Amino acid sequence: MKNTQNISKQEILTAYMNHVLDFDNQPNSIHAFAKKLGIDEKYFYNHYTSFDQIAADVYVTFYEESIKLMMSEISYNELDSRNELLAFYFTFFELLTNNRSYVLSTLNKPTVDLKRIKVFIPLRNRFKEFIKSLNIETLDLKQEKINTLKEKSIEEIAWTQLLFTIKFWMEDTSPGFEKTDVFIEKSVNACFDLLDYTPLESIIDFGKFFFKEKIKSQY
Repeated sequence: MKNTQNISKQEILTAYMNHVLDFDNQPNSIHAFAKKLGIDEKYFYNHYTSFDQIAADVYVTFYEESIKLMMSEISYNELDSRNELLAFYFTFFELLTNNRSYVLSTLNKPTVDLKRIKVFIPLRNRFKEFIKSLNIETLDLKQEKINTLKEKSIEEIAWTQLLFTIKFWMEDTSPGFEKTDVFIEKSVNACFDLLDYTPLESIIDFGKFFFKEKIKSQY
């Protein structure tokens, strides 16, 4: 046993993901998991106190890595909020695709409801902070249905849209998940156009795309 506290948070997280991939379940106990890592159990608690914390942190790590990649490749001064959100989506889903086996192992189960899954709570909080930072502006509208939609916070609408996109990506069987890329572009543009009320063309375009894909999936 290595009586060392030098094991990093990332090493624990990676080992956890590998275990889930190998056994399609969480480790039986923290003691057994620490022993497999070759450390005393107490050093595990320097970073986490449960496996559920690690499971949630996996998706926060995907988020944080997406932001880092965006910042290294994109000048925020050159992007408006719409394109900044698109950049996040494409980066985030590229990371999900790189870890698709893990994501499907944890999310693609009959008992999992993406809207209520606890593992997404930290990710939800971080993503809503990101959306708030975009300073998305909306126009005052007289249309009753659109105003009803706007009564919800933009952050909640964006979070629901992200969950919707994750679900679409999980069910996407197109080469290179190219349909997810189309879904991202059309849904983000439709959402912004609805909020800014320059809507009909992109919203109808997205509706046609989504309806066509859902019809195909039934046959």
